[in-house]
Amino acid sequence: MDAQRLRHRPVIGVIACGRAVEGEPAQAVKHRYLEAVETHADAIPLIVPSNQDVTHAADIVARLDAVMLTGSNSNIAPHHYGSALDGQAPIDDGRDDFSQALIHAAIRAAKPVFGICRGLQEINVALGGTLRDLREAGQGHVHHAPPDVSLEDMFGFAHEIDVAPTGLLHRVVEADRLRVNSVHFQAIDRLGEGLVVNASGPGGIVEAVAASHTPAPVFAVQWHPEWRPEGRAHDLAFWNYLSEAARARYMPAPGSELSA
Repeated sequence: MDAQRLRHRPVIGVIACGRAVEGEPAQAVKHRYLEAVETHADAIPLIVPSNQDVTHAADIVARLDAVMLTGSNSNIAPHHYGSALDGQAPIDDGRDDFSQALIHAAIRAAKPVFGICRGLQEINVALGGTLRDLREAGQGHVHHAPPDVSLEDMFGFAHEIDVAPTGLLHRVVEADRLRVNSVHFQAIDRLGEGLVVNASGPGGIVEAVAASHTPAPVFAVQWHPEWRPEGRAHDLAFWNYLSEAARARYMPAPGSELSA
């Protein structure tokens, strides 16, 4: 069995976003997510379109080893977490709906779920949590570069975060404090049921979460570990852990929230 697992390259479903391409609706995933799955998790990325009926989610998950929810420039529509606010554009209704179905299907099927940036927010909403827009509280500049900067400068914008000493993230990165990029405006407000904060950043913003009640790991970070992770041990550790979990070798760390 161990030899078979070592030969097995897991298939990671990577959710797509709705985009306009040449004037038509299309589905898209930025290459850096796919390349990180292939190169740093030694897995096979499979794009999962979000413009489909939510009833397909269980059948899709059954064919995957894990689910990856990427970041995106779109914001989650507030009505998904019970708010009457309109929210700030861009909004991706198809992804909003399908990501929720995909998360629930994966948890029911005991398949690992990983989130990056928007993916963390989607997991929180799927588990009954809420979000807030940092721009509305005058905190947007703390967690996102100024508008109209280059891509390099946008992902070069960074801050320190504190890692919870007993959480899963600490087990993965083996560090108490990290410096991470910050490219987001939405953030967790009320924590979803069963989620445990694994790291916090400026202003107490939640920077990483893990589940405490799921049969397979649910783990997400607010920053972007797919952005040029070479040379950053904590970002490479994220992909190593995804690889470990997708290969079904996952074991909760003694004393962590997932071993409770």
